[in-house]
Amino acid sequence: MNISSRTDFTEIAYEVADQIATVTLNRPERLNAFTFAMRGELIEAFDRADADDGVRAVVVTGAGRAFCAGADLSGGGDTFAHGADGARGELVDGVPRDGGGTVALRIARSLKPVIAAINGPAVGVGLTMTLPMDVRLASAQARFGFVFARRGIVTEAASSWFLPRIAGIAQAMEWAATGRIFPASEALEGRLVSRVYPPEELLPAAYALAREIADNTSAVSVAAIRRLMWSGLSSSSPWEAHAADSRVMAELGGAPDTVEGVTAFLEKRPADFPMRVSEDLPPGVPSWPDNPYGV
Repeated sequence: MNISSRTDFTEIAYEVADQIATVTLNRPERLNAFTFAMRGELIEAFDRADADDGVRAVVVTGAGRAFCAGADLSGGGDTFAHGADGARGELVDGVPRDGGGTVALRIARSLKPVIAAINGPAVGVGLTMTLPMDVRLASAQARFGFVFARRGIVTEAASSWFLPRIAGIAQAMEWAATGRIFPASEALEGRLVSRVYPPEELLPAAYALAREIADNTSAVSVAAIRRLMWSGLSSSSPWEAHAADSRVMAELGGAPDTVEGVTAFLEKRPADFPMRVSEDLPPGVPSWPDNPYGV
């Protein structure tokens, strides 16, 4: 097993083993509560994963008994004062950017599929940061809460865009308007998570899914599909999706990965895809999400 890790992070852990990057929220003494420092380290971790052609999938989990208990409230009543939790020095529409939103939008841009292994409580930004992840798996012991209305603030991390698309507007409003904590069984019923596992089975299940991707697919195909799927959520009609699909199909139709994939199928052997995301992503792949604000 080939393992590499970053030792300069202080609030997350980052490790790559056998083509799977694991990002662990790592403040267990504070239930992995979200801070400005954690924000920066998460963004850097996803930058690193995207730049590494040896990474085929990313698994995100929490150290200890929590996934993430939300924003660190140790600053007291001024925790959410104007700009206090924002991306320092970064403005959008003239106001400081919401810090959780900078993480969510970075995850949204990921070229690698992202799997959340929610091992315990996931509350506030600790939950909204998972919404742009592609698959959410949960421990039966996990608890969830969009608690913003109970703190006098609003849903953040672009969750007013993501959550209704995942769970539907009625379920999204019920969770957000009540701000209540709910169990993994309700998260599963409401389509917030894909599957629920006994605690000891959660990480193995997440790695098995990541392994299935890494062992059987073209990295370029997966990156392109991820962008097409997510950008398609904002298409005004299937014709926009058809046009986007057609562009990328034309660009990949005679590409080395396609030739290898078809040849391997005909020869009844595993494919060995030669293309690299860092160098070979077709220009027709959408650069989603578009950023009209220049930040």
